[in-house]
Amino acid sequence: MARKKKQETNTNQRKLITWLNSKSPVSEQYRTIRTNIQYSSVDKEMQAIVVTSAGPGEGKSTTVANLAVTMAQQEKKVLLIDADLRKPTVHYTFRRMNTHGMINALTNHGEYASYVQETEVPNLDILPSGPIPPNPSEILGSRSMAHLVELAREQYDVILFDAPPVLAVTDVQVISRHCDGSILVVKAGSTENDAARKAKELLEVSGVPILGCILNQKKGMDQSYYYYYG
Repeated sequence: MARKKKQETNTNQRKLITWLNSKSPVSEQYRTIRTNIQYSSVDKEMQAIVVTSAGPGEGKSTTVANLAVTMAQQEKKVLLIDADLRKPTVHYTFRRMNTHGMINALTNHGEYASYVQETEVPNLDILPSGPIPPNPSEILGSRSMAHLVELAREQYDVILFDAPPVLAVTDVQVISRHCDGSILVVKAGSTENDAARKAKELLEVSGVPILGCILNQKKGMDQSYYYYYG
């Protein structure tokens, strides 16, 4: 049993390549994405960003976690919020507890500070999901959610939302109301063109600007994963 737990921990650690191996080619790609986000709009600061995918298993949670690390490495104060209330994973990635989190904050009128957890990465905090609720969309669309984001904007330079797949539920459209931009993650050789196109359309309908698309797990000549932003 102990061996299995150790293996799971190592797997979660490997997800954060930007923290464990900041000089790797993949880490450099994340820094490129970070730069593109910063210059994606000259008129409005991209402070709150939602990251999603068309379907499950496309790597959006790993992507947003590594993106959060690269932004924190730039001396920005970053908050990563686990808004995937149906399948939360942020606490696993950063090896933290999920006993309390965003759900508790939303039932407390959006007062989130006491539920934020520090990580090993300087300048990076996380707000886990907390207990999984029976009505995620309604909770995410509440006034408490708007107040939570408003408070977070005052305390953090960057707020990243790990959201559920956009084709699966309406949660992403609800979260997008509180964000300045969105990023769509697609998996090379897995995400179907029609699914990616439909996901893009749903994000456009929500009214949040699409900052770009990240192609995940693209095989390269000298590396296992390649990230593209554009």
